[in-house]
Parts: sequence; structure tokens; C-alpha cells
Amino acid sequence: MMLPALPALAQDAAREPAYRAFPLIGSRLAVWAVAQLHLNFAAFILGVPIFAVIIEIIGWRTGEARYDWLSHEFVKLTFAAFSTTALLGAFLLFIFVGYYPKFWTYMTSIFFPTYWIYALLFFAETFTVYVWYYGWDWLSGPRKGIHVALGVLSNLFGTAILLVANSWVTFMVSPAGIDESGALKGSVWAAINNFTWMPINIHRLIANIVFGGTIAAAYAAFRFLGAKTDEERARYDWMGYIGNFVALSAFIVLPFAGYYLGREIYAFNQTMGITMMGGFMSWLWIIQAILIGVLFIGSNYYLWLGMERIPGSERYRRYVPMMIGILAFGFMVWATPRSMVITLDEARAMGGTHHPVLGFLGVMSAKNTAVNMMILTTFVSFVLYRRANRISTKPWVGIGMGVQWAALGLAAVVVVFYGVYGYFVESLVRIGFSVYQVLAVLAAIFVVMAIDIPMFKGARSTGTIRWGTIAPRSQYVLILLAVTFTWLMGLMGFARSGIRQHWHVYGVMRDNSVDAVTPAIGYAANMITTVTIVFFALVMFIFWLGGLGEKGKAGESGHAAAPILAGGSDAESAATASAGESRGGRSRAGGSEASSAGESRGGRSPLLP
Repeated sequence: MMLPALPALAQDAAREPAYRAFPLIGSRLAVWAVAQLHLNFAAFILGVPIFAVIIEIIGWRTGEARYDWLSHEFVKLTFAAFSTTALLGAFLLFIFVGYYPKFWTYMTSIFFPTYWIYALLFFAETFTVYVWYYGWDWLSGPRKGIHVALGVLSNLFGTAILLVANSWVTFMVSPAGIDESGALKGSVWAAINNFTWMPINIHRLIANIVFGGTIAAAYAAFRFLGAKTDEERARYDWMGYIGNFVALSAFIVLPFAGYYLGREIYAFNQTMGITMMGGFMSWLWIIQAILIGVLFIGSNYYLWLGMERIPGSERYRRYVPMMIGILAFGFMVWATPRSMVITLDEARAMGGTHHPVLGFLGVMSAKNTAVNMMILTTFVSFVLYRRANRISTKPWVGIGMGVQWAALGLAAVVVVFYGVYGYFVESLVRIGFSVYQVLAVLAAIFVVMAIDIPMFKGARSTGTIRWGTIAPRSQYVLILLAVTFTWLMGLMGFARSGIRQHWHVYGVMRDNSVDAVTPAIGYAANMITTVTIVFFALVMFIFWLGGLGEKGKAGESGHAAAPILAGGSDAESAATASAGESRGGRSRAGGSEASSAGESRGGRSPLLP
């Protein structure tokens, strides 16, 4: 009875459907959720090792063992998230193959050679990270250079993985290297090197560092709030500061990478660019402005709270109200929409959909000016924090500070000038003004830091930073920053995918599934929120596992010295640290003495405290 049916079954198998329905939630939601979770974890495990190896190099070159401990803590977090990332990646692949078979067949016809490269790179990175983590003590001392080289190599492999995966994503947005039928024309390199590939590479690499920094800082906040001793609070207070410092440093330049990506999208297809900025997605950018405003204000607030644990910072606190004013005004300008959601009667009373006064703040000239001023203000907050407990002894300090303030003032003038001038020129010219504003801000940051580092080298200290005495509410700020940036990543992922509208590959392969419609912003917001909650539930579980491994090891604090104890002097810190040794056999007192000696002669890292 079954034999006659076999040819029919074979024919049905040959006529494979283009789409299959995922149970309960549908295929689109399944892909959306798993892809976003996978990208979040991938961003974390690719971003954290970048600054972890830099911190390890600082500790190696300066001899301060506390940096080695900190780097090990960061890599430990990455190591715990590796398996979760791989499982989510495999699940995402199964969904694509099973529920979007024709789409995946087409992508394979274009990018099949890169699949092997991706797999080999992933294996190489995993192997290198395993050796880097498990060989931490074995490759210490005279072999430390080999260990650092492994960290650098793991980052090279991770970045290469990012470049390969980005080629698939960006091809869907801006396809290249294909003929009119959609078939590959020539080498696969033409498809890889499409319009948005390099902008996405730069944007995602910077965003991964920001994301990794915020999650690492949130982990430190989690450990700080649960700490039982002053030493533990001091250690994780310092770790949280470093994580926030890394995130803030990369976040300052992230909007510039966003400008570059936006320009390339417009260059590839103006219709797509108009849909992104002026179509149904225009209000998405108001939500983005609110989220980025929270990130800027939260980061500055954390720095201001941190000044309270620094002796000598009192002389800079008078600048805080002014900086609050600039950030608040910039936030309001950036969050002001161009077109208001109003009734017909309200539109008639107002004389149109644009507010007669606030409407001028809704255009990009005002918003570019606002965000650049917020970036400058945030940079000033960091500079004041950095020099809070130090007084320069250089004879040219007056001239140096004069040049620094002149550079910041000139950058502010350039930013405001082109912001106002943009109202009097056509749109194509106005878009180019953003480049001048960006260059002015970056030039000011470069000039200020180029002067500040040598000017405060060997500076006289006004007191030791009292790590661990920061207000507990600061730790909730770190957690808020992590949640906000995670939600922002989901929102921007929706924007990048949404501009393709009803296309799998824009202009080449149409989406003919029942889900071939771009969801409303409210629907997308609910989905992003759900994914963010699931992500942090998984992250909390990983954090818990990280702390579980240290239970019952009261005499150990990791691979190196803890930061200076709350309210303790350098001598007290060294005496306290000498009571125990780390797992690697290195004396914690030795690290503290090295740190104290380095600070007394101004020999600490030029950026990190």
C-alpha cells in the first residue's frame, strides 16, 4: 500500500515550500527574537575582549597587577557567555533553513565560500579564547607576552567573524555584485564589499565596545550591591568605573559612525533613506533621541557621583549645574519632533503640522548641533573627573589649560555656527555641514587629550580615591545604562531591517510570506522590550554563575590586587592586601605597592585611574 505513494512523496519533497509557519508565534517573530538575542550575546563576547586585552597590556607594561585581575574578570564574563551565543546562533540557522528555505538557498548561492571561512574563524577564536583564559596563570611572568599575544589574536579572529557576518546582513540592505536576475556576477568579493558593509563594520565594532562596557559595568554594579566587605565593594566600584569609562569613550564617537552609515544608505538608494528618516519611521528617531539622552545624562550623572569619592574634586563641582543645563537643553532639542501628532482642529489653530516655534528645533541642523554639544559636555565631565585629585606641577600649565579651553570653545562655535547656517541653505548642503561639526568635535577632543596627558604626568595628588564609598544609587545608574543601550540596539536593528520593507534582499528577492509587512513602532517596541527582558534574565543567570564559582573562597580575590580600600591610605591598603595571595600565587600586597608607588610618581596609566 505504501509503495505507490513513494513517488508522490518524493515529488512533494522536491516542491519545497518557500515558507513554513513557526508554531504559536509565527516565523517572523521567531527569527526576530532569536536573531536579536544572538546579536546581543555576540556583541558582548566580541566587544569585551577588545578592551580586556588593552587593560591586560596596561597591567603588563606598568607592573600594576590590579589591571591583570580586572582583565581576567572581564574575560571570565565573556567565557561564560560563549556557549549561549553559539547555541543561539545554531538555533537561528535552523530557523532560516527550516522556515525560510528559498531565502537561505539564495543567500547560500551568493555567500557559500564565506560559510567555510566563518566556521574556521569561529573555531580559531574559540580555541584561542580557551587557551587565553585557562592559560592565564601558566603564561604569566616571563611568558606574559605570549599570553597578551593570544588575547590580541582572539580579537583579530573575532573582528574577522564580525566582518564576514556583516557582509550577509548588509547585502540584504544594499545588494551588489549581482546581475539583473540576482545571480552572482564575478567574485563573491563584489557582494561582500557593498555600499553599507564598511559603515556597518565601523558602527557595529564601536557599538560592541559600548555594549560590552555597559554589560561589564552592570555586572560590577550587581556584585557591588551584593558585596559583604569594604574590600569587595572597592574592587567592584573600580571595575564598574572602568566598564563605564570604556563604554563612554566609545559612545562619544558612536554617533559619528551612525552619520557615516546614514550617508551611505542615502548614497545607495535615496528612497530607502527617505523612508528611514522622513517616512513612517521618522518617529523612531524621537525614541532613539530619548534613549541616547538617557545614556548621556546617566553617564554624566555617574561621573558626578564618582567625584564625591575623590578628594580635591570640590573645586570642579561648580561646573556641574552648567553642564546639566547644556545636557538638558540638548536633550529637549534632540527629542523635539518636526511634525506633531495632533488633531485637525489643533493643526488649524497652530497653522499647520509644524509648531511655529518648536518646529525649528525638529530639523537636523538643530539636532546635529544638540548632539555635538552634548558630546563636548560629556567629554568635559570626563576630563574634570580625570584630573579631580591631581594638580599639575608643570610650569606651562596655564598656557596648556588656556589652549584646551580655547580648543573646546572653538569647537562649540563651529558646531553652533554650522547649525544656524544650515537653516539658510538647501538640504544637500546642510547634510555636508554635519561633517564639519564632527571634525571640530573630534579635533577638540584630540587637542585636549594630547595636552592633558603630559600636563598631568607626575602631578601632585590631593588624596587617594576612596573606592567603594560611592553612593549605591550610582550602581543602579550603571544597570540603567546597560538596559537602555540594549533596548537601543534592538531599536536600531529594527530600523535597519525595516527599511527593506517587503524585501528579503532589497530590490532582488521579494518577501511573499504572510508576514511581509513592516510592523508599527508600538508593535516593534513591545517585541524589543520582550527580547530585552529575556536577554537580561539570561545575563543575570550568567552573573549568578560567575559569583557562584567564588563562593567559599574568602581568602581569594582573583588574579591580582584589589583597588585601594574605602577610606584607607596607601599603606593601609598594602598592609591589608598582603594578608592573602591570589590563585596565581602572586602577592596582592605587591600589586598594591606597585600601584601606590606608580601613583606617587605619576606613573599610572594616562587614562585609567
